[in-house]
Amino acid sequence: MKKVLLILACGIAAQLSYAQATPKWAGKAKKAVFSIVTYDKDNKIKNTGNGFYINENGTALSDYTLFEGAERAVIINADSKELPVLRILGANSMYDIVKFNTETDKKTIALKSASQPASVGETVYLLPYSTQKAATCQTGTVTKVDTIGDKAYYYTLAMTTNEKTVSCPIMNANGEVLGLIQKNASDEAKESYAIGATYGASLSITALSLNDMSLNKIGIKKGLPETEDQALVYLFMASSQQNQDEYITTLNDFLEQYPNSADGYIRRATTYMGFNDDEHNALADADLKKALEVTANKSETQYNIAKLIYSYTISLGDKKPYGDWSYDKALSIIHDAMQADNQPIYTQLEGDILFAMKKYPEAYAAYEKVNQSSIASAATFYSAAKTKQLIEGTDMNEVIVLMDSAVARFTKPYTSEAAPYFYERAEIKAQTGKYREAVIDYDTFYDAIGGRVTAAFYLQREQAEIQCKMYQQAINDINKAVEMTPEDVAMWVEKGSVHLRVGQHNEAIEALEKAISLDPKAAAAYRMLGYCQIQLKKNKEACANFAKAKELGDEVVDGLIQKYCK
Repeated sequence: MKKVLLILACGIAAQLSYAQATPKWAGKAKKAVFSIVTYDKDNKIKNTGNGFYINENGTALSDYTLFEGAERAVIINADSKELPVLRILGANSMYDIVKFNTETDKKTIALKSASQPASVGETVYLLPYSTQKAATCQTGTVTKVDTIGDKAYYYTLAMTTNEKTVSCPIMNANGEVLGLIQKNASDEAKESYAIGATYGASLSITALSLNDMSLNKIGIKKGLPETEDQALVYLFMASSQQNQDEYITTLNDFLEQYPNSADGYIRRATTYMGFNDDEHNALADADLKKALEVTANKSETQYNIAKLIYSYTISLGDKKPYGDWSYDKALSIIHDAMQADNQPIYTQLEGDILFAMKKYPEAYAAYEKVNQSSIASAATFYSAAKTKQLIEGTDMNEVIVLMDSAVARFTKPYTSEAAPYFYERAEIKAQTGKYREAVIDYDTFYDAIGGRVTAAFYLQREQAEIQCKMYQQAINDINKAVEMTPEDVAMWVEKGSVHLRVGQHNEAIEALEKAISLDPKAAAAYRMLGYCQIQLKKNKEACANFAKAKELGDEVVDGLIQKYCK
């Protein structure tokens, strides 16, 4: 009798142990756990492991190591059905965790995250992947809880685990997920570790994720940021880092996630137009129409479309345009926008389009309005100046006044941002005979860009300096120019001309002989060399050089021959 009672007692104890190890919720919860197979670029199996769903939309967690280097992945759920991993939604290689989503099958069973972290000494349950009906849990206790972020925890457990349990969920007694098991140093280790599920759930794609090394080591397509504004910044970053086909895929994903984004349709249209063929232009045209359908700000969308068609037409050259895309269409669209909301930036685009159409008086009138608005800037005054310059009969002093307004937008010390405006004003002043003022602007330009100029700049400044009799400065500049371009014949001829002008005949001869050595057909060099020799009373050599210049087609030398060689 005692033996029977002992056997019954042992049986009851075993049942109680099994009940403790396998809570009632385990049968349903195990359906959230799945197996994962990842594949490399050659479509060969790379790794296998585990993961589990954290919401009914197919969002799941697993270990980063499993996905590193993978080009695609599938999961095999508790019903033995294979489903593809669609997108990576976040990753952290340091904590070895990845968040992703999969294609879903019927209603997805997901684990609910624990509202509170586990306590030291609390019993926890490891829920393994299984295709069997019966669910079996392994138990352990929490020995340490570390905080690694806002409501994010890292657990140390008194539990022995192995490779087959990596990324399986750790649950509390209420059937809520606490974390996922991480790979242990040894299968015999008495302690195991789990990264908190709330930390995994907090992983996300941000506007800067394109530069995330952990994400970039996974070849599977990435998700997009969860807000439209952040996703638009992500698109901007992607536009410079992805090729056209990759970027189109990203844009398609964006519009699937944000189907009412006018910006998204315009960006995709812009990318389609970059293919430069009618097939893609037709797709772009459809996107532009869709943008107008879904936009919450019609005038702004019309502005963006007008700007896009204007840019397209500028780049077209002599090619036949697609459909009715033209300056006229862009102008019509921006006029519609201006009727509803007359923003200065719309008027600026109107001016740009009219300028491209060579309607300079109308373009100037538009720029004048902009220059009286809140967006007036150095660039808008420059646009007005260049347009005014092209209107027949314009007093160039009026153009200089507009350039004065442009440079007045900057303060000392001038930087490279101001430099182009000083250069442009210098050019205009030189054209109008204000050479000394031009030299001052050239000097300001030079200082603003830290002296990083070309030989052509030194030549331009030298020519202005010659005109206002700044001879030493002119010599310094032409010397710098030939130093930078020692094989340029024209620079050596100009150097000879400068020395000749100030009576430095030997220096002039040296420069002109260098020009002839570089190009024996440099007619002007022979003429000027001959004139130098006349000054040195070497008439015979001079006349020989005049004759050579005439032979090479110089049209000025005849007068010198008449004067000195008869």
